[in-house]
Amino acid sequence: MNIGLKTNYLIIFAASALILSSCATPPPEPSEPKPKKPAQAPKPEYIQVALRDAQMIGQKIWMNEGSAKVENLTVWNKGEEFASLGIGHFIWYPAGKQGRYTETFPQLITFLQKQGVQVPAWLQNTPDAPWNSHEAFKYYEQSPQMVELRTLLVNTIPQQVQFIIQRLEQALPTMLESLPTERQRNHVFKQFYRVATTAPNGVYALVDYVNFKGEGTKPKERYRGQGWGLLQVLENMQGNSADVMGEFAQAAEFVLRRRIQNSPPERNESRWFQGWKNRIKTYTY
Repeated sequence: MNIGLKTNYLIIFAASALILSSCATPPPEPSEPKPKKPAQAPKPEYIQVALRDAQMIGQKIWMNEGSAKVENLTVWNKGEEFASLGIGHFIWYPAGKQGRYTETFPQLITFLQKQGVQVPAWLQNTPDAPWNSHEAFKYYEQSPQMVELRTLLVNTIPQQVQFIIQRLEQALPTMLESLPTERQRNHVFKQFYRVATTAPNGVYALVDYVNFKGEGTKPKERYRGQGWGLLQVLENMQGNSADVMGEFAQAAEFVLRRRIQNSPPERNESRWFQGWKNRIKTYTY
């Protein structure tokens, strides 16, 4: 997961019988740039999560995204051009199709192989999904290959979490560079690692929220110029509360309320708010 950064900061989450506990301290706030040089976004650090802790995080995400049902690890939604696989809904396109969403399942397979996971032969060196439509996917839903795929996904929940964390940290520079001032970048950087170093739910909250509402960097994901992704949550954290996860949840609720207020009335997005609140509450216990 080390992406060649100057700072090799290790966050260790040691598992206990029932909860996670952190033995790391937040990374120091990046220093101000030297005078007369362009301001640069702070560099991401390096998060590591023990497999046991990653399993616990993954189970929570799986419950949120797929009710912890095995069959929900392999899905192709009607009207979509891709399969959604694993706890992170990793996208896999068939040959000749590419949509607006970033394909991630082939990268997950490569990641698993590098982690020493035994991947079924038919998934190795296979850049394209073997099903060319929703109908074909449904037809083969109980095939030996599909059962084998679900077995792989059930058995690699910790590695899927680690893969999501790696992608999240790699996305952090983009999040920071979207901000206009050094002060804003430093604030978001600090809040990101402030949450990440908070046990037992910090890493879970970051990973789950970005899975839930995105990074917050896409211009299309705005109502009246205001987003609702992880970036906006971190921006709206005050940064001075001892209850870090309560502060994160409060900021998340704020940006989602704002989204509803800014949304087109015909979408009636308020009907989703109670479910969103219930999900956010899981970040605090």
